[in-house]
Amino acid sequence: MTMQERHLGMLALLGAGLAAALFGVSAEAQQGAPPPAVLVQPAELKPIADQAEFIGRAAAVDKVELRARVKGFLGPRKFNDGDEVKEGQLLFTIEPEPYQAAVDQKVAQRDAAKAALTNAQLQLTRAEELLRSKTGTQATYDQRLSEQLQAKAQLEDAAAQLRDAEIQLSYTQIKSPIAGRIGRAAVSPGNIVGPDSGVLATVVSENPIRVLFSITQRELLDARRDTTSGDALVVRLRLADGNLYKAKGKLDFIDVTADAKTDGQMVRAVFDNKEGLLTDGQTVRVIVEGEKAPTVVAVPQAAVALDQTGSYLFVVNDKNVAEQRRVKTGVSRDGQIAIAEGLKAGEKIIIQGQQRVRPGMTVNPTIAPPQASTQKQ
Repeated sequence: MTMQERHLGMLALLGAGLAAALFGVSAEAQQGAPPPAVLVQPAELKPIADQAEFIGRAAAVDKVELRARVKGFLGPRKFNDGDEVKEGQLLFTIEPEPYQAAVDQKVAQRDAAKAALTNAQLQLTRAEELLRSKTGTQATYDQRLSEQLQAKAQLEDAAAQLRDAEIQLSYTQIKSPIAGRIGRAAVSPGNIVGPDSGVLATVVSENPIRVLFSITQRELLDARRDTTSGDALVVRLRLADGNLYKAKGKLDFIDVTADAKTDGQMVRAVFDNKEGLLTDGQTVRVIVEGEKAPTVVAVPQAAVALDQTGSYLFVVNDKNVAEQRRVKTGVSRDGQIAIAEGLKAGEKIIIQGQQRVRPGMTVNPTIAPPQASTQKQ
């Protein structure tokens, strides 16, 4: 054996010995390590209602687009953008003078027609008396009757023209047909407006407010069975900041047709909106749940993990040994999740420290205080 081979053999033996020594130290360190500390909490029986969540959109009960119906210069506006307006409140004016002049002209034409009818009626009465006394002719009477009928028709035409002129004059005052909140004015005073000018402003009635959302046929059938069995449905909203809307809503309408492309059917709920938190067109999350909540085994959501096989959690037995338990979860609410299968009330579950635990490992459990049930891992 050469000197080089001897050196290589010595190095191999030295490396193997060093590795064995390090491995032994690691194993001894593992065996001597204290059990990991975890936070545990007994599974509890809690009322959690079944619920379904949808994407919805708020829609005003009434929404009116204000437009000019006659042409003219736009006068000073009678509101500020965003004001609450009353039904019948004057909002815009269009120069009334040309339309008032037209009304005055039609009044004069109507009065002239009245005078002509009065004269025609007198002539007809005189012709009727002459015909009765045998001093007048039938032809004269017929002529006077025709003139009286023509005068009457002319009066009716003058009255109709006057009414049309009055309607045109009324269009110079644009009033709100509903009570609600008015948006931004699209046209400034002094501009010429008319029927082709587009929307001048929009008024929406926001209290109460509706929320529209689509549900599938299966969900609709389940909801109808619940209402038939006497379990009323409650509708709630989750806002963009994640908080629940205070007021609960009621379902008041289900569309009479379903969308053939999505198999969805439009459903509508109504909510009080006194504080004005909901705006027409706003996107919200709609939560539909039963009014009566069944009692189920519930655990903090932080206790449940998910892998390719499904949901699981860790249960600590009387010997402080952690057991991985496969569970079937249900609905979740306010940091709690219902366990439909795989867990009994009273069993201690790990709610914090799971990342340091393996199945069959001995742990050092600490009972969590009440507020810890909602903490995350």
